Amino acid sequence: MKRLTHLLMVSILGGAITLGAYKLFFENSKFAVVTEDQGAPYFTTSNLDTSVRGAGMEEVDFTVAAEKTVNAVVHVKNVTVNEVPNNFWEYFYGSQGSQRPQVGTGSGVIISPDGYIVTNNHVIAKADALSVTLNNNKSYKAEIIGTDPNSDIALIKIEADRNLPYLAFGDSDNTRIGEWVLAVGNPFNLTSTVTAGIISAKARDLGRTDQSFLQTDAAVNPGNSGGALVNTNGDLIGINTAITSQTGSYVGYSFAVPSNIAKKVVEDIMEYGNVQKGILGISSPRLNTPYAVENGIDEIEGVYIDGIEEDSGAEEAELKSGDVIKMVDDIRVRRFADLTGYVATKRPGDKVLLAIDRNGDELEVEVELKERQSLVVPQMGLKVKNLNEEDKKKYKTKYGVKITGVPETYRGYDLEGKVIMAIGDEEVRDIQDARTLFGAISRYGKTVITMINEKGERERLIFQ
Repeated sequence: MKRLTHLLMVSILGGAITLGAYKLFFENSKFAVVTEDQGAPYFTTSNLDTSVRGAGMEEVDFTVAAEKTVNAVVHVKNVTVNEVPNNFWEYFYGSQGSQRPQVGTGSGVIISPDGYIVTNNHVIAKADALSVTLNNNKSYKAEIIGTDPNSDIALIKIEADRNLPYLAFGDSDNTRIGEWVLAVGNPFNLTSTVTAGIISAKARDLGRTDQSFLQTDAAVNPGNSGGALVNTNGDLIGINTAITSQTGSYVGYSFAVPSNIAKKVVEDIMEYGNVQKGILGISSPRLNTPYAVENGIDEIEGVYIDGIEEDSGAEEAELKSGDVIKMVDDIRVRRFADLTGYVATKRPGDKVLLAIDRNGDELEVEVELKERQSLVVPQMGLKVKNLNEEDKKKYKTKYGVKITGVPETYRGYDLEGKVIMAIGDEEVRDIQDARTLFGAISRYGKTVITMINEKGERERLIFQ
């Protein structure tokens, strides 16, 4: 009898605890639900409520953001026609072979009701035909408005018979590590796929000195490129771009171009037809190099200035080698990608305020950003710069680019200090021409590079 009474008391107590837990955790649950703002401004930063930050997994509602996003993310199909040799002799002598279409797919994000779509440059590169399929399965022909290979952002447009659902740009500078995000795209041709994760890092450079990426652990696979990375409000905070994988598939993390950079690229293409990129004009050693380790630079929090470019804003502001940049405007700078990611949202003529550590003294220096005057061209890897007035007088030319750096492969050709005038039959007027023309050099043919030396003598280099 006592045993029966004991079991009865335990059952009553267990039931009371279960009922109390249900009342506490389920009837009073608070979900962060965000109402879609149909009047979201075109090409502006959304200012929807961000109170969901800091919420636990059980308190976050992904459904509103997902429903809002899937209708604004599209499937992009790129058809390229390649000539394929039919036999060895056609391959060797370059005779015309068969034309075979090749189809590539990716994603894109509608950013205006009249059909402007942002995607990755590599998704639409070399397209002979481009089509876009909406979430409702309607397909449209698309035209390329402009591209920026450097940021891997492209703007395309479709002509629809109605206003389209679209996403407002969020402020990627305000994203925080640990914040919940959704990646939306078309991996492996599986349309309207939504995956969830967190921002796992910011300002990743992926080995590049001129780019900055958001890192997330939301699953991204081939076909997701150009798709949306959104926060729980459904604001566009990034364009999914890359994964780092030995298999070609998702291995736990992926990368997105921050929305502030993508928005600026889109606005430049719309207003100017190309990207207006302002630079500070400094160089900084990578932290994992022997030089950085030997000089203790790898232990510095901030950007160590190792060199100042000629005719740059940094030179005019009298920045010095050895200065350490701690902040730019109100953004704390811990590494070079923090700095480049912020500067990439600015244009030539914009001014930024730098907080500098100079031998222990704290200084504030205003720097005007200027157009890039030098770059490393593709294929050959030469560093070239625009000619200044002194160069034009010295070489007796009004155009061309001066070679200021030569990789080890071409050190024996005595190229440094010479001015490139033409590549093939095309004149090279500035560094942008050089980037484009060197990028178009074929691996299978010969290219004649015309140069002049300090004596004004013309020289030709055959590159193959």
